[in-house]
Amino acid sequence: MQDEVKTTCPYCGVGCGVIISATQEGWAVGGDPDHPANKGRLCSKGAALIDSLDAEAERDFRLLFPNVDGVDCDWDRAIAETAGRLRETIDRHGPKSVAFYVSGQLLTEDYYVANKLIKGFIGSPHIDTNSRLCMASTVVGHKRAFGADVVPGCYEDLELADLVILAGSNLAWCHPVLYQRLRAAKAARGTKVVVIDPRRTASCDIADLHLAIRPGSDVALFNGLLTWVDDNGLADWNYLTRHVGGYAATVASAREDCPTVEQTAMTCGLEAKDLRTLYRWFAECDKTVTVFSQGVNQSSQGSDKVNAILNCHLATGRVGKPGSGPFSVTGQPNAMGGREVGGLANQLAAHMDPNDPMDVDRLRRFWKAPNLRQGEGYKAVELFRAVERGEIKALWVMGTNPAVSLPDTSRVRDALEICPLVIASDVVRENDTLRYADIVLPAAAWSEKSGTVTNSERRISRQRAFRKAPGSAKPDWWIMSQVAQVLGFEKAFAYRDPAEIFAEFAALSEFENDGIRAFDIGQWSKTRKGAYDSMEPFQWPASRDKSRPADVRRLYTDGCFTTNNGRANMLAVRQKEPRALADGDYPLIANTGRYRDQWHTMTRTGPVARLAAHRPEPLLEIHPKDAAHYGLVDGGLARVESQYGNLLMRVSVTEAQAAGAIFMPMHWSDSFSSDGGIGRLVPPETDPHSGQPESKLFPVRIGPYQPMWQGLLFSRQDIDLSGLPYWVKAAAPGCLIYEIAGDVPHIFRSLLGPHEEGQIIEYSDRQRGVTRLARLVDDQVASALFAAPDRPVLDRNWIASLFGGGALDEGARAGLLVGRTASGIGVNDRLVCSCYSVGLAAITDAIQGRQAISVEELGRLLQAGTGCGSCLSELKEIVDETVPRAAE
Repeated sequence: MQDEVKTTCPYCGVGCGVIISATQEGWAVGGDPDHPANKGRLCSKGAALIDSLDAEAERDFRLLFPNVDGVDCDWDRAIAETAGRLRETIDRHGPKSVAFYVSGQLLTEDYYVANKLIKGFIGSPHIDTNSRLCMASTVVGHKRAFGADVVPGCYEDLELADLVILAGSNLAWCHPVLYQRLRAAKAARGTKVVVIDPRRTASCDIADLHLAIRPGSDVALFNGLLTWVDDNGLADWNYLTRHVGGYAATVASAREDCPTVEQTAMTCGLEAKDLRTLYRWFAECDKTVTVFSQGVNQSSQGSDKVNAILNCHLATGRVGKPGSGPFSVTGQPNAMGGREVGGLANQLAAHMDPNDPMDVDRLRRFWKAPNLRQGEGYKAVELFRAVERGEIKALWVMGTNPAVSLPDTSRVRDALEICPLVIASDVVRENDTLRYADIVLPAAAWSEKSGTVTNSERRISRQRAFRKAPGSAKPDWWIMSQVAQVLGFEKAFAYRDPAEIFAEFAALSEFENDGIRAFDIGQWSKTRKGAYDSMEPFQWPASRDKSRPADVRRLYTDGCFTTNNGRANMLAVRQKEPRALADGDYPLIANTGRYRDQWHTMTRTGPVARLAAHRPEPLLEIHPKDAAHYGLVDGGLARVESQYGNLLMRVSVTEAQAAGAIFMPMHWSDSFSSDGGIGRLVPPETDPHSGQPESKLFPVRIGPYQPMWQGLLFSRQDIDLSGLPYWVKAAAPGCLIYEIAGDVPHIFRSLLGPHEEGQIIEYSDRQRGVTRLARLVDDQVASALFAAPDRPVLDRNWIASLFGGGALDEGARAGLLVGRTASGIGVNDRLVCSCYSVGLAAITDAIQGRQAISVEELGRLLQAGTGCGSCLSELKEIVDETVPRAAE
């Protein structure tokens, strides 16, 4: 391998370029200063990419060999069994009895082969992707308005805009590098920033206005804006006359829905004066970008929310102009690449339509695939319902964990349990979905596979391997191609490398493309491996058609859209009541979302100590009034119930959360917690147009849970805690830390793990109910447990350091048993800055000691906030809270 490799980050849809450099110790990661997406910046997760590789090796997480019916085997047998069982299923039950469920973690080449195999050659339309959970409503909105799934703008528009509206987007935590670009632009040119979100998120740190909207009322807010635009004569009639249809009907519908600012404010739960401020700024700032993400998409009315936003931009001619346009930011690294190759059940490759007979015929002829049929497949939620009722007999899951991420996960798991054939391709040995697999196939991970990904601004970048895959792991495209060849489709899947796949895909994009299809990368259709390997990031379209514009940073700049008549469509949408409302049985509304330093179901980020330290547990965020009403205390435990399931979570009482609602993070699974998987609470309600689940608004009830005891358990090895009602696992340097709670006394020794060898030392105060135990092997700590009626207050970092410090001296033994650090101070520290491992204790000490009393001074003293910048909003909150107290 090379000493230095340029590749692309595998996390969010920003698509940051990274440089991997070989060192004596292994590898180092840095931002690529030449990549247009990030210009050298990285977020906390990107900066910890090498840590994730080291954690995989240290904890032995990787899946190394194929496994059939619980027995490891070689690839010849695994491919033969996979193909043979698929063939048997097809012969007995027909091609539509087979389904694929794939992932935005796949590279475009993997995605392309998956779609070609199942749709074109197996003859089943049933392939969907976990992008259904994050981007499907945007796809529908774009197609209805523009005629194609196109993001018109580019990242530079955030830096050119006079007004940036963040609608349902916590950019600071979910797309930190874009947030830093916006933050810098605001500092340089005074950009106004408005955040529309029920919660006060980290993104509000730079907001001039925060509209804490009533959950689910986004359509009303933008319908009100459209009415206001019309009332005040702000519509761009020249643009509308030439380029847009549907204005009159759309405005009439919006006016019936939201006739006045006061009525709109009432519907949205806002002050009329605040809404007027937004509307006035929208009028004053011709350069306006509306950034929207999961707060808009993950809704049973998500498609209409998207079109409500697009309507306002079309009405004012603010599409495809420098510093102006609607901008959807994707959640996954290749969510857009998957959409380009037809990864969703209601798409075909190269932006073709499965319901259009001409597109189906075109693709059938290009692929030479007689089994390709017209019509859509099952979308994610309905796909697993088809498994449940026995219609789908064989399911191949690739690179995703639906047993955690889909709504109503209890039914999803029941469906997986009864499915006659479950095949899973993954990089990890264990996750919640793999437990149901009959055939498990080891896939190559980021760092080991090559291909392309497309980011949120339509920029295609290369992902390059810089190390060999462990064991027998193979790229997903290779696995599927081998299975396809055994199924009898040798000629169509005789790929030697991803460059050949990409060239074929590029050729398809320009095949009989008369300009109606915006997606065209025909420039790459004749590309050989050398040019592919040296590919620089580029935006599509990249056509060989000289009539297409050379500058593709923005599309639709000429007002010519990818519809049959070349005109964009405004669409009448109305605010609807949520399908599930809070009531007497379930009086609170639940909202879900991401944490800054975690990713999806934590298979990559969970094992990384510095990423786990920011939020070691999933926290149920609740307003102080609601906490008092339901008997909850900050740091206590609560039981949360919906009509689909229940779980236990740690409570965080905060005024950042609006009253009447709670927030829960999405990441924790059965691999990292006893009860943190929120999918078991989320209802299977979906948008009727996109099939995207409603993950932001569903009714729950809560109540306090008071265990007999709570504790902290430190261990070198994983420990089976399945008998406890509550446990959460977090990685730490040298060990794992478990937050635990239980109702059964006198079981503490059994929680230390196997102790046939070594010595157990113990301290017990029965009167206070305090127990402290440690298991020593060769005078080194193997595990340690601290239990008390209330949550123990300890210095986790100091105790964790004992696991890597060799034999304990007498002072360390004594400090361990009394639960104190070497300095005698006990504190549950919390990591704030992941880049430089700066915790809350060090920050508050610096402020209270008057060494630093501003964010800038903390940066100079501790380096906090000087890396990726994701923690700047949190640092500001700490400074605002601590400085006044320090001055007293």
